[in-house]
Amino acid sequence: MSAKVVLTIELEPQLRDMFMAEAAADGRPPAQLLHDLMPDYVDRRRQARDYDDFLRRKVEIARRQWDAGRHVSNEEAEADAAAGRERLLQRTAAAIVDELAPTTGTPSDLC
Repeated sequence: MSAKVVLTIELEPQLRDMFMAEAAADGRPPAQLLHDLMPDYVDRRRQARDYDDFLRRKVEIARRQWDAGRHVSNEEAEADAAAGRERLLQRTAAAIVDELAPTTGTPSDLC
């Protein structure tokens, strides 16, 4: 087992009293609660830092693309998206018409 250390913290009396009362209500030692809460806090902070790093890299890439002239205006992006939606609607409508169209041939051909 790893060595243990003592952590001393300063709290407002009211916060300490509320924490101690909640720990007692759970039937758990306050030290165990802190021990259980710390890994979650560390994980959340690491995830937040990782996301901040991801976002920072994404912005840096976008800025380099902008500086290199590799960008489109909002109007161009909206027009491209609208055209894509229209193509999708047309393909969907054509597929529905094809599915609903009567089959060719005589009833005896279908048997």
